[in-house]
Amino acid sequence: MSVYEYRATNTKGQEVSLDQYSGKVLIIANTASQCGLTPQYGELQQLYDQYSQQGLQVLGFPCNQFGGQEPGTSEEAESFCQLNYGVNFPVFQKIDVNGEHAHPLFQYLKSEQPGPNEGGEIAWNFTKFLVDREGKVVQRFEPKESPESMKGAIESLLG
Repeated sequence: MSVYEYRATNTKGQEVSLDQYSGKVLIIANTASQCGLTPQYGELQQLYDQYSQQGLQVLGFPCNQFGGQEPGTSEEAESFCQLNYGVNFPVFQKIDVNGEHAHPLFQYLKSEQPGPNEGGEIAWNFTKFLVDREGKVVQRFEPKESPESMKGAIESLLG
């Protein structure tokens, strides 16, 4: 199994196969526009700017499961990211990351890197999963860990 076996829907309603990112190092994060951690959008964009030429791709998945901090539509979330943080990495449709309606991609990510919470549940917005060029989930960064703290791990995977 790898992340390349999953599909996600973009904000235009088109289904995207993640195998289009084959060979890239991925950061996959659940995001929110009205969270104290929302400035991490800007930090994720900085990582994307710094490492995209070497093969890094960031994928954002808005989620409204934590404190109702992504109340708008998927399109509003994408627009917010672009306007406020200059985000130009892909932002997908809003999803659930926990519970019975959790997106299959996030079920897989949590099974591969369960983290500190019971059942691998995601505790809050901006949980970040680092995926190697073969599509294997290699590390999980909890919400309060800044994207900046991921640099060493990213650089080792980019080789």
